[in-house]
Amino acid sequence: MMKMKTLYNKFDKTKISNLPKVVFEGQIETISTESEAKRAVRFLMKQPVLGLDTETRPCFKRGHVNKVSLLQVSTPDVCFLFRLNHLGMPACILRLLTDKKVLKIGLSWKDDLAMLRRRKEFEPGVFVELQDFARKFGIEDMSLQKLYANVFGQKISKGQRMTNWDVDELTLAQKKYAATDAWACIRLYEELCRLKRVGYHLIVLPQEEKEQINNEETALSKEG
Repeated sequence: MMKMKTLYNKFDKTKISNLPKVVFEGQIETISTESEAKRAVRFLMKQPVLGLDTETRPCFKRGHVNKVSLLQVSTPDVCFLFRLNHLGMPACILRLLTDKKVLKIGLSWKDDLAMLRRRKEFEPGVFVELQDFARKFGIEDMSLQKLYANVFGQKISKGQRMTNWDVDELTLAQKKYAATDAWACIRLYEELCRLKRVGYHLIVLPQEEKEQINNEETALSKEG
C-alpha cells in the first residue's frame, strides 16, 4: 500500500529557511520579439497543461503601480519568459490567455490577470487558481513558497522578487526565479491531483500554534 503524504493546514514559515532549495532546471527561453512570441505560443497551445506567473518592476512611489513586465509560461520541461515591456500584448499572447482548451495553472492569478488586463483588455480563458484548489485539501497556505514547502518539503527562494524586471537584459538569477515560479504551479497542481487520488494525511495545528505562526509571520514581514 502506498504511503500517504502528510500535509499541514498551515505550514510554519520559520522552517522554510532550513529546507533544500528547488530551482527549475529545464530550458528557459526569453521572448522579446513578436516573431519569437508567435513561435512560442504555437508550441504552448499544443501542451496539455501550463503554469503561469507574472513579474512587475517594484515601485516605491505611493499610489503608483508599474505595468507588468514579464509573463512566464511553463511546461514541465521548458519555460518561456515573455518580456511584455518590449512586446506589449500582441495578438498571439492574447490568443494564449483567452484560450479555453489548454489548462492553465496560476497562484493568486486574479491579481496577475488584473495586471495583464491593464496592458490590454481581454476575456480570460480556462485557468485553475491554486489557492482555491489547495483549500479543498484543508490547506490554508496561500503563498507559493509556503504551499510548495508544505507539499514538497522544499524551498523556493524569493530573493529576486524585488529586482528590476524592466532591465535591458535579465540576469540568469532573474530568469531562474521567474521560470521556477511558473513551473512550480504545474508541479503543485499535478501533485495535489495525485494526492486526491491516492490519499493524504492532513495535520491541523492547534489554534494557539496557528496564532503563534501568524504572529511570527507578522513580525518577519515588518522586519522586511
